[in-house]
Amino acid sequence: MAALPGAARGWGRWQPCSLAAAAALAVCAFYYLGGGGETFSSATRRLRATPPAPAHRHPQRGGEVAGRDLHLLMMFTKAERSPALRAKGQAALRSLLRHGQLGGGDALHIHLVTDGASRDIGLELLRDLRGAAFRHQVIVHDVNELTEKLFPIVEAMQKHFSAGSGTYYSDSIFFLSVAMHRIMPKEITQVIQVDLDLKYKTNIRDLFDEFDNFPEGAVIGIAREMQPVYRHTFWQYRRENPQTKVGEPPPDGLPGFNSGVLLLNLEAMRQSKLYNQLLEPSMVQNLTEKYHFKGHLGDQDFFTMVGMEHPELFHVLDCTWNRQLCTWWKDHGYSDVFDQYFQCKGEVKIYHGNCNTPIPED
Repeated sequence: MAALPGAARGWGRWQPCSLAAAAALAVCAFYYLGGGGETFSSATRRLRATPPAPAHRHPQRGGEVAGRDLHLLMMFTKAERSPALRAKGQAALRSLLRHGQLGGGDALHIHLVTDGASRDIGLELLRDLRGAAFRHQVIVHDVNELTEKLFPIVEAMQKHFSAGSGTYYSDSIFFLSVAMHRIMPKEITQVIQVDLDLKYKTNIRDLFDEFDNFPEGAVIGIAREMQPVYRHTFWQYRRENPQTKVGEPPPDGLPGFNSGVLLLNLEAMRQSKLYNQLLEPSMVQNLTEKYHFKGHLGDQDFFTMVGMEHPELFHVLDCTWNRQLCTWWKDHGYSDVFDQYFQCKGEVKIYHGNCNTPIPED
């Protein structure tokens, strides 16, 4: 995990780089990893010595407004091969900034998980932060370092929830959310992880408030899947258990989850004996055998399967926080029930253009 040099100096509203040389260096250093040949690894060691601020409310002092350190994580890898990914990332960031109105004491920490080839592209996109009207910090994570830490934890589940060797979700990094509580510094207690194919229609600060709505025992906030994906995946279990709610549409069924927007209460994940037991290879094996489960969507599949067995671990977000737009399953055998999964009433807060679906223009 690597903090950008000068990150501590990068707090606050940006001033133009044409100011005095010292100020310019402080501003420009915000964006770039490494000065004087610094590597991901050396910056990581330095960050551990001075970790980011805790993700909790600051105490109120005098007339100051109490605030929160808000941690938002996104993955940005293989971007050098994908102009479409770069365009999605730029659109998502700009919509987030357009609607972002943090409190006076709030600070947004943006965690960028990236590879060496994509790093500079991602940091270039983040130049839009110069216009942000709130305090912010960028923290860069080396995807290879995180993968090395993740692999021993998630290796056993990858064979159950990956499409196959060499495919997108077969990489350990796409199970990051499952085990983030074991990797992030303990000072960070809450993280929101988001996909890049999103468009924000409301203040991101309001999404962080959803952590306050978690019921006792819940460790993760996540919205329902809005297609009959898991009606299909659980076909054998459903055939053997015709009265089951597994794979059935809302409001009474269990349609599974979509991981495009994830609220991870890292402290609760660390403290939950049940959740950590479910990460054990034997537990994963038992559940996949019980539900005859073989998926290909990484962390989303894991959360869905666990949610069938232990729904108490999840705070279900309203569909308006992850209004998925993909309709692939409507044309692949499920047109008769599709609308029961796809409907979402209420004003959309975040659009999710999954499976490359265009997002409505403003």
